[in-house]
Amino acid sequence: MSDDTNDLRREPSDILAELRALRERDAPTHGGRVLSYVYDPGLAELDELAADAARLVQPVNGLDPTTFTSVAALESRVVGFARDALGGNGDVVGSVTSGGTESCLLAVKTARDAWVAAGGAGQPRLVAPVTVHAAFHKAAHYLGLVLDLVPVDEATGRPRVDEFARRLGADVPLVVVSAPSYPFATLDPIAEVAALAADAGVAVHVDACIGGFALAFWPDPLPPWDLRVPGVTSLSADLHKYGYAPKGVSVLLMRGRDRQRRQYFATTRWPGYPVVNPTMTGSKPAGPLAAAWAIIEALGVEGFRRLTARAAHATGALVAAVGRIEGLRVVGDPVGPLLAVASDERMPPGRRVDPHHWADAATAAGWRLQLQPGLRQADGDPLPRTAHLTVTPVTDAVLDELVPALVRAADEVRGIPPVDGAAVLAALTTGDGGPAGGALSGDVGELSADTAAGLLRVFGLLDGDAGSAGGALPARLAPVLALMETLPPEIAERLLVELLARVVEPG
Repeated sequence: MSDDTNDLRREPSDILAELRALRERDAPTHGGRVLSYVYDPGLAELDELAADAARLVQPVNGLDPTTFTSVAALESRVVGFARDALGGNGDVVGSVTSGGTESCLLAVKTARDAWVAAGGAGQPRLVAPVTVHAAFHKAAHYLGLVLDLVPVDEATGRPRVDEFARRLGADVPLVVVSAPSYPFATLDPIAEVAALAADAGVAVHVDACIGGFALAFWPDPLPPWDLRVPGVTSLSADLHKYGYAPKGVSVLLMRGRDRQRRQYFATTRWPGYPVVNPTMTGSKPAGPLAAAWAIIEALGVEGFRRLTARAAHATGALVAAVGRIEGLRVVGDPVGPLLAVASDERMPPGRRVDPHHWADAATAAGWRLQLQPGLRQADGDPLPRTAHLTVTPVTDAVLDELVPALVRAADEVRGIPPVDGAAVLAALTTGDGGPAGGALSGDVGELSADTAAGLLRVFGLLDGDAGSAGGALPARLAPVLALMETLPPEIAERLLVELLARVVEPG
């Protein structure tokens, strides 16, 4: 009999030590210093519970809940909790997905298929505000819909209801509204849009991926936004955000069993086992599902309310603090535990604070804010460049450090003009038909991987040939965002694809 340990090339302890070393280079996922991507409840015991629950189902394949019946039991419990929290009744059913993007894709796929079954022909339109999450851009691209974007107000981020009314028609399978929007934390006019859409026979999806499990327990009264609103057909909410579960687990809820069944894919037209998938994936891990269920069981409704109250308090404190910083303004009236901060254009230029410089200064001091580019809408109205802050319960415990750090960061950069992307581009590229200028003036479809990498090197975003040798972003991101604002979207997107692809290539 062979010694099983001889089958191992490396000692497990050495492997884990290397992984720990790699993790030390990451942004910290606990402690409240990263105000994007991570959702820290400040309860270490929830981390341990989630890890233990995931470990128990590590070998389980969520593909087949008839073989692994624990998957069916856990999903039923999680969907039931979500349905109760998000205003659903007995007519609402749902699925657990791998994340918000999959939930959004499935909502669009279901609406498109229902529209086709009802006689829809031609290329359908997906109507949504400019602030709708990029997942719906992906859904339209993957599923063959035209994305018809409704402009939003520059000051508030709110779309006008009459713009939705003007766009409704027989070629629209779905309207999407956000609760709240990711860029500006605006609660879209959900009840008003849903009423118009219901009259036109158009389905409505509420994208509550980021805020749903916070708004469900928000301590202040809110306008109607969830499945209690007549005309809302489906709703997505991520448990790996304010459900405090590990990535990735989301819930897609849908009104009506017959409609929800169109979400599924099934085939018996091959010689293997019958395939029935409620989501995009076949095989899928049960770990995130089990972790989400365990956290729901541990917290209960009252636990979620307490954590949400902490996040709400911290959000209010940050909104007030930014309001006292000369040269900055909070965009609109944020709803939920997030906010966007822009330069206060009412101030003279010498007293303004560029949000990208501000975010870079805060990052240098150990606090990560997320930079968001400015955008010119199709109607010509511009949306401001902003810094985005996602607030979690643990933020409440670090306000005494965070607020002074944000004030100091603003003081450091007040009066410094925003980075001029056109000037940066002109300085980095040649005007005589050289390699960089020539690439930017050409067809993006002809931009090869090597040419794109060459441009990234010109811009200072790629140092090595591939893999971990290159692709590290510079310490200051304001110039990078300014370039992204200035370049044609097709070029910017192609360069970003190349950057991310190079980062993960083998060295």
